[in-house]
Amino acid sequence: MDFLAGCMGGAAGVLVGHPFDTVKVRLQVQSVDKPLYRGTFHCFQSIIRQESMLGLYKGIGSPMMGLTFINAIVFGVQGNTMRMLSEDTPMNQFLAGAAAGAIQCVICCPMELAKTQMQMQGTGEKKSSSRKVYKNSLDCLARIYQREGLRGVNRGMVTTLIRETPGFGVYFLAYDLLTRSLGCEPEDPYMIPKLLFAGGMSGIASWLSTYPVDVIKSRLQADGVGGKYQYSSIMDCTRKSIQREGWRVFTRGLTSTLLRAFPVNAATFATVTLFLLYVRPDDGPKDCEAAPGPHHAPLQQQAQPSSLFS
Repeated sequence: MDFLAGCMGGAAGVLVGHPFDTVKVRLQVQSVDKPLYRGTFHCFQSIIRQESMLGLYKGIGSPMMGLTFINAIVFGVQGNTMRMLSEDTPMNQFLAGAAAGAIQCVICCPMELAKTQMQMQGTGEKKSSSRKVYKNSLDCLARIYQREGLRGVNRGMVTTLIRETPGFGVYFLAYDLLTRSLGCEPEDPYMIPKLLFAGGMSGIASWLSTYPVDVIKSRLQADGVGGKYQYSSIMDCTRKSIQREGWRVFTRGLTSTLLRAFPVNAATFATVTLFLLYVRPDDGPKDCEAAPGPHHAPLQQQAQPSSLFS
């Protein structure tokens, strides 16, 4: 039941946050010589004008398809790790979250590769004239596999690991510290708002801790969409990005990411909490315990910090 609640919460988070994620990716990978967008809100307006509202939801099939598997991994690994560590401390919350973040990259990396490639498809082209290279997320991964094999499908795996491992750790640590400091109790009438606030702020903290790595990951996974490859490795991408755009390159798309982080986690927590309260009215309020167990651990896709999150 907890797993089903988590899946529903994660789906709600994806629906709320995907438009912000599309804007983030477009801003992160656009050319510095011929930028299409002046900023977050201009990017929103341009996508809607040129590609309609559906343009904001390009690539949503991939995170939706991967959601069940990612949640199964995150919930299972985080819960089992906490039981193995036995003592419920902030550091153990970080370690359990980091373990969950690392292992779920097996699904997360190909999923985000397809999402990024789909989001970049038809960039800057009007809806009537845009060419579709990929029909959907599965077609995208199948074509990449045909061209590049398993290595191509797992492009960006190292940067995904570098982002997700500490990112999930920070998320669970921040959530644990916030719920403790807010004094969330089962009889508290402000239980749900406190949970939403804790989840939203934890998502923001997680993104801030690893955002520069996400910029490099997005650039590597979007590389070659227009037919031309620019980067040969993580270091090559980092070096070229800094040379062309300076250190500010690592804040590209940050505004849309932070705008997305809070409502995504709020939607996730609201859905999970209300679902559990509805199906388990007798023990639903226990989800407000200070240290989160596996049954109410917040999701990152998306957070991505995806993660889940995102």
